[in-house]
Amino acid sequence: MKRRTFDKLVSFVGLGLAVLLFIFAGLLNFGGGFASENVRTQLANQNIAFPIEAGLPANTKDQLLKWAGMQVVSGEMARDYSDLFILEHMNASATAVMGKPATYSEVSSAYITAQRSSGTDPEQLQKLSDLRDSLFMGNTLRGMLLTAYAFGTLGVIAGYAAIAALAGGILFLLLAIAGLMHIRRTPEDATI
Repeated sequence: MKRRTFDKLVSFVGLGLAVLLFIFAGLLNFGGGFASENVRTQLANQNIAFPIEAGLPANTKDQLLKWAGMQVVSGEMARDYSDLFILEHMNASATAVMGKPATYSEVSSAYITAQRSSGTDPEQLQKLSDLRDSLFMGNTLRGMLLTAYAFGTLGVIAGYAAIAALAGGILFLLLAIAGLMHIRRTPEDATI
């Protein structure tokens, strides 16, 4: 095979890869921007704000102070609000009624058992019912916020992938240009 033919082949493959990587970079950048903006917009519409210091749970106070008084508008903020604020309040509520942190499933089972028992104190039954409702709503809110966190994280990853694809595209473009310039200096009769 002639050297010039090989150089042309490799250079054009490099150009093709550069174009493909530029297309990927554009699509990844669009996807990352869409995910990040959508998470921001949807969270802003919910108007969720971190409480000022007085309302923060003792166990996570230091971790939440960085967000105190701010509106939840990013995936990271949604995760912290879910895991460090809502979950702490859910655990405190369950501890007050059940004597320990409990899941919705555990409280629901205790409520159904207490409801079927004829000797259950009506006040305790009402506490279990209220706790069950609170844990259900808390878990629902946490699920929604953690979904926002997941999509926000995917948006960030897509942004980094866009940068990597752009860098790869530039590298392949430069190598293809160098290969095309090398063709001019290669003698016609050179072989591999």
